Amino acid sequence: MKVVVIGASGNLGSAAIRALTADGAARVVGVARRAPSGPRSSVHGSVEWHEADVSTVDLAPIVEGADAVVHLAWKFQPTHRPEETWATNAVGTRRVLDAVARAGVPALVCASSVAAYSPVDHDDPVDETWATDGASAAAYCREKAYVERALDAFACHHPEVRLVRVRPAFVFQRSAASEQRRIFGGPLLRPAFADRRRIPMVPVPAGMRFQAVHAGDVGRALAAAATTEVAGAYNLAGPGIIRREEVGELLGARTVEVPPGLVRHGLDAAWNARIAPVPGSLLEAVMQLPLMSTARAGLELDWRPRHTAMEALEAVVSGIPEKAGSELPPLRP
Repeated sequence: MKVVVIGASGNLGSAAIRALTADGAARVVGVARRAPSGPRSSVHGSVEWHEADVSTVDLAPIVEGADAVVHLAWKFQPTHRPEETWATNAVGTRRVLDAVARAGVPALVCASSVAAYSPVDHDDPVDETWATDGASAAAYCREKAYVERALDAFACHHPEVRLVRVRPAFVFQRSAASEQRRIFGGPLLRPAFADRRRIPMVPVPAGMRFQAVHAGDVGRALAAAATTEVAGAYNLAGPGIIRREEVGELLGARTVEVPPGLVRHGLDAAWNARIAPVPGSLLEAVMQLPLMSTARAGLELDWRPRHTAMEALEAVVSGIPEKAGSELPPLRP
């Protein structure tokens, strides 16, 4: 079986490759803007790599002959240049869909996100039928919602293609720690500053709660979706919910509850001053995200996460001060 993974060198892509190559049953083709160079691990060495930018390159010749395409390519940064993220995330996804249709690929698996869901004002878990209009005005949420609409249109025009979309919670793994520090913390968050021994107190927005999932668990779900006859949307989250108490426990620090509006305005000011890499609208999304039910993934994908939400977050928190990463270009320390 031939599976093409687009966006194969990132947080999700690396996990998908591990899962797809675990038993040697699939021939995996990895597509990335920057393919790994030099000596490779046994996992990455077994992958046929292609360098291609989804926003510019014709992908049809690369995906031709594939039994399934797994589309994971995404740019979170630069948040100050939304035209650049739009070119990859929105236009690039449309180009992937066009390539899949032209090449006659029978199955497509696409990564969406919990951030595609519309806001909630309750803690009742939602299933995959909840509206996907984006959790806030943040570019990340808008682009995820746009991708959902593009997938809706694709499903209508190409019913012959088995379409799967996965909507994971926040995805963490140790090898992505350095990348995620750069994306969300920026240059001012040096690895040493994340050492838990140096964090006496943590301000937490009042009412914050969210789910998390380990990248390895998402990778197994992506592999299952690519290789079994399922279709539709699937929520993915590890057991447990992370709130103020869990943050304090994880960091071994005292927590202080602060008004979310104050934190948002502070983030916006820092973002406008080019000090913080993420705007306040992203915090607004986090505060309004739904909690997801993963019952459908368990039933139809036989998906059982091996890590709790806290274990997923622990992987990245412990990895940041140790400059954890991998040989893949986006994940290098």
